[in-house]
Amino acid sequence: MKNFIYNEMMVHVPVCTSKDPQNVLIISDNSEFLEKEMQKHNEINSKTVTCGIDALREEADATYDVVICESDSDAAILAHISRVLKEDGLVSMTHPSLDKTDENKSIMQILGNYFKVIMPYNLGNGETALLSSKEYHPTADINLHRSDMLDNLEYYNCDIHPAAFAMGNYIRKEYLGIVKN
Repeated sequence: MKNFIYNEMMVHVPVCTSKDPQNVLIISDNSEFLEKEMQKHNEINSKTVTCGIDALREEADATYDVVICESDSDAAILAHISRVLKEDGLVSMTHPSLDKTDENKSIMQILGNYFKVIMPYNLGNGETALLSSKEYHPTADINLHRSDMLDNLEYYNCDIHPAAFAMGNYIRKEYLGIVKN
């Protein structure tokens, strides 16, 4: 599968959901391609930290509009992500396959302590990510102007964005009461 699809979906879905993102934090041990995608948003500042709780402890409270996380996330890391996000912030994060129900439900229940919206979305490569938001809904609050005005994209567009959140009934039933949309 094409890696550019993953990188575009991890970056542009949360950035185009946020109302006015100014600062984005990328948590990754291999962020080169995510940073390349962030550069397509000229007006947005981004910073990368390596995976782990120590890097997050250094970040100031309520600094970021968006966090893109490729780190394994436990309760402590999720609490720090919530802390560094602004009051309307959101996070896009990798997670175990949706087939690993118990692991995902645990993560989603922790996220439920901090976020109004928690939704899995298709990355276009057979995997999913979780988008968790304190304020904005990823299909209702998509910034169409921002998503349509991006240049040099190979996959992501304003039609792919809401379609990425479509899930089969078996997933809806399995995560009923856990997914918050």
